[in-house]
Amino acid sequence: MRKFGLALIGLLCIVLCYFTLLSAEKVFRTNGQLPAAAGSAEGKPRLILITKNLDTPFWDQIAKGALEQAEKEGADLEVWGSYGNNQEDFLEKIEVALYSKVDGIIVQGSDSEEFNDLTKVKASFHGIPIITVANDVPKEKSLRKTYVGSDQFLAGKMIAEQLVSDMGAAGKVVVMANMRHEYYQDQRLEGLRSVLDGYPDIDLILSETTEVRKDILAKTQQILNDYPDLDGFIALNADFASPMIQEISKRSQVEPYYIYSFDDGLESLALFEQEKLDGIIKQAPDTMGRTSVSLLMDWLKDEALPLDMDGYLTDIRMLKVKDQR
Repeated sequence: MRKFGLALIGLLCIVLCYFTLLSAEKVFRTNGQLPAAAGSAEGKPRLILITKNLDTPFWDQIAKGALEQAEKEGADLEVWGSYGNNQEDFLEKIEVALYSKVDGIIVQGSDSEEFNDLTKVKASFHGIPIITVANDVPKEKSLRKTYVGSDQFLAGKMIAEQLVSDMGAAGKVVVMANMRHEYYQDQRLEGLRSVLDGYPDIDLILSETTEVRKDILAKTQQILNDYPDLDGFIALNADFASPMIQEISKRSQVEPYYIYSFDDGLESLALFEQEKLDGIIKQAPDTMGRTSVSLLMDWLKDEALPLDMDGYLTDIRMLKVKDQR
């Protein structure tokens, strides 16, 4: 009986081994092919452009330049992003791009611990090069390869110089900024101060708020109450300009105030054309998109090693209402 049991067990082992070998043969009958990589079907490099300001004129121009350059360079470029500065959605898209193992990422810089962790730790782990565009982050906090965009310090200086030219060497001016400090806005503020510190009779007042429209309206109302003798406003965050001007218009005419901002807001150019802004800094978003893709492709081809960590600066100029009248 015992011998019969052992024979039965042996037979079962032989049957199991047969089916195991049969399954293995089917698995390995694949000519050694592995699952496709994250790149495009044609084997082109796959690049992702990620922003938290989709469907704004400024970022549409960056995307347009990047897409045209990618086609020229033989790469596939996808534009991802969120609407209305949705930080959580923005960070999630960066993480998805990293886990998708794309060949390169061009991203709007955001000076936060979460962003820096993604671009410093996870991007390095996956070996994916990252270039920041339009908005930079401190290079020591991120392992981004380079930055492409405006010299934000210079932009701040240009607005300060225009303010002095228009208003004179004395007055009271409020600077509206994010409560959550963004590096590019801090650079703009440093540029402003580098000029206005030389004018002791110009009182520069820093006022901070969130990016929520109702908070910007409330803050502007408070400013107008606290400083009835105010002469001007500067919106470091260009998206602050529209609600700021809306609240000013409820109290008085916009014309008595000197108001300045930048062209990267949703309504910046429209406000300028309506002469509700005395001046804006005009940047070069199309060039930013094209240059970012070109540099990333050079990196992938080992044709630009290393990239300049200090960045590649694009043109800026001051647009003044009085010049277009």
